[in-house]
Amino acid sequence: MKILVIADTHMPKKSRELPTELIKELQNTDYTLHLGDWQNMDTYIQFKNFAPIDGVAGNLDDEGIINLFGFKKILEFHGIRIGLVHGHLGKGRSTEARALNSFTDEQVDIILFGHSHIPILKQVNAITLFNPGSPTDKRRQDAFSFGVINIAETLSIHHVFFENNR
Repeated sequence: MKILVIADTHMPKKSRELPTELIKELQNTDYTLHLGDWQNMDTYIQFKNFAPIDGVAGNLDDEGIINLFGFKKILEFHGIRIGLVHGHLGKGRSTEARALNSFTDEQVDIILFGHSHIPILKQVNAITLFNPGSPTDKRRQDAFSFGVINIAETLSIHHVFFENNR
């Protein structure tokens, strides 16, 4: 199973269209997870046309996105429990700390989060923390990015980095 992981698209403010590199991946993905700051329902509809999608709302999302997704959830794929949160709410000085603290009372294998636009892949205790970065707003990062999770006989998680968000 191939899961695309996306956050902080900020559409249409940062881009009116999905980047070509992202569209290539969306055409052969089984599921998409968006970690907030979609901005509006139009962005959700664009992604929904490619594959089933779920996610959470971020601090800049409209009421439609907030009502549809909420701010936190846990999903399970092939026995892997994945916590989703944007990273703007809760206890902690950093986005990473807030994301980790969001699931202190739940058992998760992976925590996916956004908000900072900083790509992260690391282990904290027995939990994998993953921030895909942003495919449309790299801020001070060298490249635009998103993530891919492959669940088969083994689990793999990696970033896809690209230069042009057109």
